Amino acid sequence: MHLLYAPMQYFEPILPYALAFAAGAMIFVVFDDIVPEYSNGPNKRLANWGAIVGFVVMMTLDVGLG
Repeated sequence: MHLLYAPMQYFEPILPYALAFAAGAMIFVVFDDIVPEYSNGPNKRLANWGAIVGFVVMMTLDVGLG
């Protein structure tokens, strides 16, 4: 039991950042690979900004309305 507990004390402070990075990577994969029409269109930059703004609004409402 102590063998697994000791390393966790060192990794626990960076866990939120690691999970945020993993979430960002998953969002990128979803928008880039799963929805190919989204990333191959003529307005690629506008579509990227639309996805980012939409995600920020969604998370703001989620946190604000709890």
